[in-house]
Amino acid sequence: MKRRTLPTAAALAAAAALLLTACGGGDDSSKANDKIAGAGTGSSTAASPSASASSAAGRPKIELPSDLSYTFDWPTTGNAAKDAVLSDSEQSIKAVDLAIVHQDALDKPYLYYYEGEAAAGTQKFIQNYVDHKASITGAYRFYDPQVAVAKDGTASLSYCEDQGKAYVKYLATKKIKKTEVTAKSYVIYHTSLKKNSKGVWVIQKIISQSGSAECQP
Repeated sequence: MKRRTLPTAAALAAAAALLLTACGGGDDSSKANDKIAGAGTGSSTAASPSASASSAAGRPKIELPSDLSYTFDWPTTGNAAKDAVLSDSEQSIKAVDLAIVHQDALDKPYLYYYEGEAAAGTQKFIQNYVDHKASITGAYRFYDPQVAVAKDGTASLSYCEDQGKAYVKYLATKKIKKTEVTAKSYVIYHTSLKKNSKGVWVIQKIISQSGSAECQP
């Protein structure tokens, strides 16, 4: 998945195998340097679209620890469909982090937002954290969203992530692996989504690439 990949060789190999197209597919899926990124309810700043986040039936409530904070620099577009894609994508990011915090690779909240290839890859990504008894901490920022919605109920969303202040936290020792900010701290994601019968924009595929020139300041 590219986000928050563990530092060990085994972890990197597992992440690469994900091809998550959600978290790694098509790139060096190792968010490099223990950086984590994305998701959680911790604290979220910026004008992120959330109106649709509670409209669908059965939508999971996502609450994450206070040591996680999120900034989504993708304000509303004024287009209802595009804003719904942004809102659901924000929740999907947080749901994956919630699963890592819960240490549960089959955590229901993220499965609400991921299907097929993306769900399978994300499960492996989360399991890697569980196997290493590792979680996440820090601050995450998402920005520069590019969203398009088709008439057939599908959509695409590309966005950047700054993982410079996001880290892996080992649960047994409480040790936080902090690393310096490098080009690989900036990740670009490309996701394919489909609106399901509940009216939720779920992720079908996701590809990420660290060190993206498009996302660096």
